Amino acid sequence: MPSTSVCWGIEIGASAIKALKLEATGDGGVKALEYALIQHPKPLSTPGVDANDVLRVSLGAFASQYDLSKASVAVSVPGHAGFARFAKLPPVEPKKVPDIVKFEAMQQIPFPLEQVEWDYQTFVSPDSPEVEVGIFAITKERVAERLGMLADFGINPDHVVLSPIAAYNALAYDLAFDAKTPGTIIVDVGTTSTDLVVATPGRVWVRTFPIGGHQFTEAMVQQFQLSYPKAEKLKREAEDSKHARQVFQAMRPVFTDMAADIQRSIGYYQSLNKDAVLTRLIGIGSTFHLPGLRKYLKQQLSLDVYRIEQFKRLNLDGTREGDEKSKAFQDASLNLCTAYGLALQGLGLNAVGGNLMPVSMLRKSMWKEKVPWFGMAAGVAAAAAAAMFIGPVKDYFDVSGKAPDAVIRTATDRAAKLKNEANEAGVTSAGEPQLDAANSVALIDKRGTMARIVLDVQEMLAAAEGAKADWAKAMAMPEAADRPALTLDSLVTTYQPPAAESTDPYAASAAGEDDASNRLKIAQYPRVKCEMTLSSYQPETRRFVAENLQRWMAQHSKREGVGYTIRFDEPAFRVQEVKVAATEAVTRPGDEAAAAPGGKGVRTGPRDARVEERPLARGRLVGGGPETPAMLAAQSQSAAAEELEKVAPLIEDTSGRPPKTATVTVTWWATFVPAQPAGEGGGQ
Repeated sequence: MPSTSVCWGIEIGASAIKALKLEATGDGGVKALEYALIQHPKPLSTPGVDANDVLRVSLGAFASQYDLSKASVAVSVPGHAGFARFAKLPPVEPKKVPDIVKFEAMQQIPFPLEQVEWDYQTFVSPDSPEVEVGIFAITKERVAERLGMLADFGINPDHVVLSPIAAYNALAYDLAFDAKTPGTIIVDVGTTSTDLVVATPGRVWVRTFPIGGHQFTEAMVQQFQLSYPKAEKLKREAEDSKHARQVFQAMRPVFTDMAADIQRSIGYYQSLNKDAVLTRLIGIGSTFHLPGLRKYLKQQLSLDVYRIEQFKRLNLDGTREGDEKSKAFQDASLNLCTAYGLALQGLGLNAVGGNLMPVSMLRKSMWKEKVPWFGMAAGVAAAAAAAMFIGPVKDYFDVSGKAPDAVIRTATDRAAKLKNEANEAGVTSAGEPQLDAANSVALIDKRGTMARIVLDVQEMLAAAEGAKADWAKAMAMPEAADRPALTLDSLVTTYQPPAAESTDPYAASAAGEDDASNRLKIAQYPRVKCEMTLSSYQPETRRFVAENLQRWMAQHSKREGVGYTIRFDEPAFRVQEVKVAATEAVTRPGDEAAAAPGGKGVRTGPRDARVEERPLARGRLVGGGPETPAMLAAQSQSAAAEELEKVAPLIEDTSGRPPKTATVTVTWWATFVPAQPAGEGGGQ
């Protein structure tokens, strides 16, 4: 049976397996019993390498060298493989916090909850009444794949934790974080990504971005035309190499990108927490051995930059300060932080929780631990039953031979009746979760959305109105400037909730109007579908709408202070040209008078419907193809109409309304995408 006072923390990284075995000393302290650093035959980021094959070789070597049977086990998953989301909770009773958190998880995690393993941790700042929650999740598919591989080597974890959370737990314990600890940024540079943790009193925030040791190696491959393994070796030996300066110059662009991402993350965090004061950065991971990295970050970020040289509250058991084993353990400290935090979590000494171990496997593990006790309990129960068997059997027969008293019969009948009534009323079954608080909070959420959408429509129409004069000039039609640009006929908005992910491959094609949401990849977000119908009075309606309305939506798709992002299909509009009816008569000036009693007659000419099916331009049909007799007749009629127009021009419209050129339908979605800093990678 695994010991609850001993735990292995195992980080399976992209370059090595790093493990640390801790034992609790009983006074809140720990001691290190063993540690392991097993380098992969090749880094998992090496081009053409099968990651699973490499991991199996390293896991086999680890499992064969170390005994894991008498200790609990905690393993990590990379920050980019999971999700870390943070939100502020409304003031509610403590017993209702789980319901509110579940509601937040449904909003924050971009997968249905039944497809993920998730856990949460609440935070309370000492100088603020607000309660924040950190929600941590990973898809069941990913965690099952990792646990299945570990099980092949006899490794059965009790805890699965995101790497950035484990790194924070390690430093929070080792550096004794408390309410007076200055704002600290922890940067763990891995092989393919970097985990950034912002720690202030009572708050923790996590972000992962895709820059790591792999990018530094790639920079040297391109600069020095080396193979990937040689570039990796040169990078690791750069600090002691005589070519350290050249190596630094080759990697400088990656330094710049990393500093920019760290600065962007800090800015985003401070925009959410105006009172946050961040004074130092602590680096972990072997990448911080690179020459000049700390100095460069200090210059760019204006922060004190440190790296872990050795642990302050942890020593290797059986060693003395200064001996060879103790020195080797200190040198490995920079790489063992995550494993340190994992082992602390297994011992219950973690500052932040978040166990992503599947609940079904936890129950199975607990049951397995209790099986030996069940056998012992069964033996004791059998002996006790044998000893007490004779007396109860004798009493049973004595009682069963006597008729019950009338009072007892009345009471039991009454109890049975009440029980049936309670069952029918449904008061004996488990109640539904009370979501009143969450629903009340949701009532005022996004309450300004409709007003903002209406304001967007006004701004679109104003932009079109301001452009009509230049448009008329460009089209060489000065009369178009006197017409309204566009007139709003209707605006229809429809709220569409997030769509649950479907396993049916034909669900998307059967979804109808959700097809556009799927194409735009917004089906997982709540959104408002907006459909606006307009009357157009401008020539070249399609180009006019594209260069004004659609361009406006593209330029204003994401704005600071607006709670939604504008998304639209290409194109965002449909145009229906306005055509004159086929039976409409052509009337000359004076015809109305002639049509009155005593008039001299009316000259009308019904237009040929076949001609109306194709637009006319200066009396000729527009379009390709052979000229049929019907087409030639139509052209002849059109030419005759031109000559008639020269002699007797047709009257203009005197109704006071300008001619409408088209009806336009514009469609877009106001999409509520959770706010994230640029470059968010899953620890977003």
